[in-house]
Amino acid sequence: MVDPFDERVKNWVAGVVEGASVSLSAPNGTVKPGKGVGLYLLEIAHAPLPSSLKTPPLQVFLKYLVTTWAAKPEDAHQMLVDLIFAAMQEPEFQVELESMALTVWTAFNAPPRPSFILRVPLRQERPEPATRLVRHPLKVDSSLMTAFHGVLLGPDDIPLADGRVEIPALQLWARTDYKGRFHFSGVPEGGKKRLLVRARGHELAIDNDQDYPDATAPLVIRFSSLEE
Repeated sequence: MVDPFDERVKNWVAGVVEGASVSLSAPNGTVKPGKGVGLYLLEIAHAPLPSSLKTPPLQVFLKYLVTTWAAKPEDAHQMLVDLIFAAMQEPEFQVELESMALTVWTAFNAPPRPSFILRVPLRQERPEPATRLVRHPLKVDSSLMTAFHGVLLGPDDIPLADGRVEIPALQLWARTDYKGRFHFSGVPEGGKKRLLVRARGHELAIDNDQDYPDATAPLVIRFSSLEE
């Protein structure tokens, strides 16, 4: 069962900023009375499955755009800073401090304002599958394993962060970091591998038959063009 995630985040805000109202609506140019915190669900993003011997729960990241308002701008700023530091102390929360694009505020019909992105994990437990009895001798095909390193680049060789790289046949996937780098700690050595790459709404399939065990000499994947 999925937990009441909006209420969970609203209760967390209430524990940090006492007496503030909380709005889940998109920010706009309307002047609101009193003081409060905006929690607009801006995006739902992929999240890696936690490692477990049992069936791991389904998991995503909820990305809330956090804004504040108050009669005095300095009070709104203080609330925002208090929320940022409080979120940094939460083990499961993540904070993104990159500035929002001007086009986003234009779409909201609101003037740009201080804000941050709060990433909150959301999980849904799955039942354990029924265990089937082994009725035949186990046959094991062994193969050597190796690390696999790559880097994802966009136009003008700009690194693409938060891209998803999959090896569907091995049921493996990884996210690119802020330098566009990704790696798999263990894949079968040699042989053809098909990689499926998704970034900024685009998808690219790549067939590769080489190993890239050295992080200093990765597989370079380029998207020739991307729309913002």
